[in-house]
Amino acid sequence: MKRVLTFLLCLSLTLPGCAVGPDYEPPFVDFPETWRISPEVSADTANTEWWEQFQDPVLNDLIHTALLENKDIRIAAARMEQFMAQVDITRSGFYPQVGYGASGSRDQASKNIVPQGVESLTETWQATLNVGWELDVWGRLRRATEAAKADLLAAEEGRRTIILSLVSSVAAGYITLRGLDAQLVIARETVQSRRESLDLFSLQFDGGVISEITLAQVRSEYEQAVAAVPEIESQIAQTENLLSILLGRKPDSIHRGLPINKLTLASVPADIPSDILARRPDILQAEQNLIAANALIGVAKAEYFPRISLTGLAGVASGDLSTLLETDSQVWSIGGDVVGAIFTGGAITAGVRQSEAYYKELLSRYQQAILSALREVEDALVATLKAREKLQAQLRRVKALDDYASLAKLRYDNGYSSYIEVLDAQRSLFDSELNAVQTQTDVLVGMINTYKAMGGGWAALAEETADTVDFPSQQKNDSKTESSGKAK
Repeated sequence: MKRVLTFLLCLSLTLPGCAVGPDYEPPFVDFPETWRISPEVSADTANTEWWEQFQDPVLNDLIHTALLENKDIRIAAARMEQFMAQVDITRSGFYPQVGYGASGSRDQASKNIVPQGVESLTETWQATLNVGWELDVWGRLRRATEAAKADLLAAEEGRRTIILSLVSSVAAGYITLRGLDAQLVIARETVQSRRESLDLFSLQFDGGVISEITLAQVRSEYEQAVAAVPEIESQIAQTENLLSILLGRKPDSIHRGLPINKLTLASVPADIPSDILARRPDILQAEQNLIAANALIGVAKAEYFPRISLTGLAGVASGDLSTLLETDSQVWSIGGDVVGAIFTGGAITAGVRQSEAYYKELLSRYQQAILSALREVEDALVATLKAREKLQAQLRRVKALDDYASLAKLRYDNGYSSYIEVLDAQRSLFDSELNAVQTQTDVLVGMINTYKAMGGGWAALAEETADTVDFPSQQKNDSKTESSGKAK
């Protein structure tokens, strides 16, 4: 028996690389060499804190606060702690499992049953240490640990995805808020201007200078501007509420910095290769999920083979508590177990098929994530560049309509046209000014979406800020240690 146990122990030590199941190989990804849309104006900023290009200290502070206080990041950090613990739980199977036990009893047997001269009162006292160790001959534990580590790394990339989305959402929300603020200024100024016109035309109507239909038209344009104010105010309040939640606060007002027309327009990242998307956290997360699924195939296949374990027990046992620690009370045993399946009704084979099908599913999800990322970048680039072209045209239109409104007013004052022409010019100018601000917002938000879609090193810079609060340094170091085990 001793020779058998020695052989099994040597076998477990000499086969560290023997693990059933396929080794992970990264799938081939056909990245395009260039983007469909190539920006003319660009800057090498994909790996920097791009939001600082807007040169608004308030925006920088909001993003910093969100990284420290956002609840979704803290939830993701807690999930990482759970997966860290799961790695330790799975990895513990590599080591001998040591336990202890102690028992004691006194039993009184019936004197009418116990033969004459035999003691009817008996005592039993025992204290033992037991050891069990599964020899990972077939690599079941190694594959399970590989899967657990991949799950941990997937959780870490999931947290980075949240950080990436958070920074982008705060920046886009703030830009949207400043755009709405600009629209509200335009609406209120228009209301004031049309209020003055309405008051003037009311006096003229009372004096019989103008007809009632002209007064009704002026009042209609005034009420149109009035109706725009509460709609914009509602959107402002809702945007502030959203930003407050992203900042980890109760819904409240948001501090403002530069107006939207004073924000510096960020540049499109320059010379960004398409394979940078392979470093996007959501794609890395999908790949880690794929690695875990691949390892689980090995765990399933290991069930075809027997589990080999060493067991041992050492302790003391005595019929008298006073002699429990004497040398003659020592007890021990050592043994080995080999447990395997002979017939399971196809359960093991089905388990292997299930794990292989799950791998195929995640492989397709990984490939789909890459395709979606490529589309998001292309969409963001074309949206940003075309929005810039649209903005220039709209600004020219605003200038033309402003001239038209001035000329129409001049023609009316000199009796060459009716006030209908003036109202038409003012209505078109009002709508055009609001649309120009909205397009200006779209340009800035489009830039934010471009940086979000491309990923890049800036997500790691943002993560450093988030780590100062929601992720203890020791655990972070442990996570980085686990990251060194990523598949190459």
